[in-house]
Amino acid sequence: MKIVVCLKQVPDTTDVKINPETNTLIREGVASIINPFDMYAIEEAILLKERFGAHTVALTMGPPQAETALRETLALGIDEAVHLCDRAFAGSDTWATSLVLAKAIEKIGEVDLVICGKQASDGDTAQVGPGIAAHLNLPQATYVRKVDEFDPEHNKIRLERLLEEGSEILEIQMPALITVVKEINDPRLPSLRGKMKAKGQTIPVWGYRDIGVEERQIGLQGSPTQVVKIFTPPPREKGMVFEGEPEECVEQLVGELKKHLL
Repeated sequence: MKIVVCLKQVPDTTDVKINPETNTLIREGVASIINPFDMYAIEEAILLKERFGAHTVALTMGPPQAETALRETLALGIDEAVHLCDRAFAGSDTWATSLVLAKAIEKIGEVDLVICGKQASDGDTAQVGPGIAAHLNLPQATYVRKVDEFDPEHNKIRLERLLEEGSEILEIQMPALITVVKEINDPRLPSLRGKMKAKGQTIPVWGYRDIGVEERQIGLQGSPTQVVKIFTPPPREKGMVFEGEPEECVEQLVGELKKHLL
């Protein structure tokens, strides 16, 4: 049985910089971490590996510096990693990104379960996981907070997913894709032995030709959605302060409202 966990390296700061020509994030030279929600996906893949003997693969698309994120997953207990790195990937929106990841998963082959974090902290779209499932035509469950049963023999997984009001229990056929929330587990820290082992592991790097996509399908030219303008909203104006007894403040407030409404 094989599990692929998808992850993203994101800026370890809120002070991000934007390329004015492409309206995309500038990632080079910025301290980065594994997307926090993806840490729960990584941990769940390792837990399933420990319980059922699955083979786990970490997969990311990003610049050369994203290799450090993959080595961190290997130190945690993931078996192998694949790095999707090509200048042609730069500027890909969620549709193009999910296509690249889906093609890579097809190349990895015989994957039973794909696990993603519910969303990335830099984009907050929560679209890439479902996009991968759509490209691969896989059943999916989002916002999963618990895997109740995992039955590789009958290719079924039973889980609990969060809803706006409560939760629901689902049983889906594998191969499948799930996105997880932080309630699902507590991510571990890498051991010294794991770090030493991860240093010596080879991480293959795949470009767009390796996974069988056309250049016109990826990057800015292959992205149906594009950022037209990025700007900082103007600061809010200072609000009014009414002083006096509650009744007096109410009268002042009503008076101000009448000025603006009449």
